[in-house]
Amino acid sequence: MKSKEVAFPETLHDAIKYFANDDHALDFMKSIRWPDGVVKCPRCGSKDVFYLSTRRIWKCKSAHEKQQFSVKVGTVLEDSPIGLDKWLCAFWLIANAKNGISSYELHRSIGVTQKTAWFMLHRIRLAMQDGSIEKFSGRVEADETFIGGRARNMHADKKAKTKSLQKGRGYVGKVAVMGLLERNSRERASRIKARVVRNTRRAGLHKHARKEVVEGSEIFTDALPSYTGLEKEYIHKVIDHAECYAKGHVHTNGIENFWSLLKRGIKGTYVSVEPFHLFRYLDEQSFRFNERKDNDAGRFVKVVAGVIGKGLRYSKLIGKKGDDGLPQKAKSWWTETWLLNHLGFETD
Repeated sequence: MKSKEVAFPETLHDAIKYFANDDHALDFMKSIRWPDGVVKCPRCGSKDVFYLSTRRIWKCKSAHEKQQFSVKVGTVLEDSPIGLDKWLCAFWLIANAKNGISSYELHRSIGVTQKTAWFMLHRIRLAMQDGSIEKFSGRVEADETFIGGRARNMHADKKAKTKSLQKGRGYVGKVAVMGLLERNSRERASRIKARVVRNTRRAGLHKHARKEVVEGSEIFTDALPSYTGLEKEYIHKVIDHAECYAKGHVHTNGIENFWSLLKRGIKGTYVSVEPFHLFRYLDEQSFRFNERKDNDAGRFVKVVAGVIGKGLRYSKLIGKKGDDGLPQKAKSWWTETWLLNHLGFETD
């Protein structure tokens, strides 16, 4: 008698039951890893492989090192001893939690240590990264915000240091983030791109706008002087928040909404985010915002599809080793991990 075919899960409850079956989990990852159904060696590309059913791995018949490989090889899951059942539940949770999920909550939910859960979440955030080079067009909102703790919540010594350096707008000790939001059209909902920037000076903001927005598009900004000059390449319209927050279609309310969602997740769920990891949390929130019109299953599949060709080592994540695998000596953790590796800034 044939077993009844089980439908693909649509809810977390269904997903837990579905992926608890090792065959379901493996077949799903196989369909993501090799969409055409043909298993290939990730090291030589050969199709001449055979399956070792007792270990749920494949072996390449070509003669080379590391002939055996699993479905995790060549993805962010590579070298992880955690089973696919737990990995896929973690993917489902973070893809569909509007305000994110903390490492402590994940560790309690799937039965791993908090340290392991933290590493898993950062790997999943890497899968959420949008590598698209498609530029925004039409009507685009541009804005900047600052992420960081409030002085009143700091220890006395840190608070005193911050206040002594504080000038102007009072954002000493915080990280600047620039965002661009393409407004919704008939074809799709509005989309966001956000990235950490060194500062909010004109050169940096203009460079980012030129990189991500098609020339000739409409760009709406607030009255920050750094945006002056965009009118040379774009239809630049300004809304002065000292006067009002909208004049017809000229406003930045869409991207302000995204900042609200981002800060709600950081302050309410993650509480404290280190500056050199902030870009990962931007990737996470941007993914959920851009895919908000999809359902839970759809978002889950899109995140898992992003695992291919990416990898993240724990030593690099915590800044203990450089790309050569040796302990860092000359360069600081801040420079190596944040400014240089991830943001592409040149060091002094």
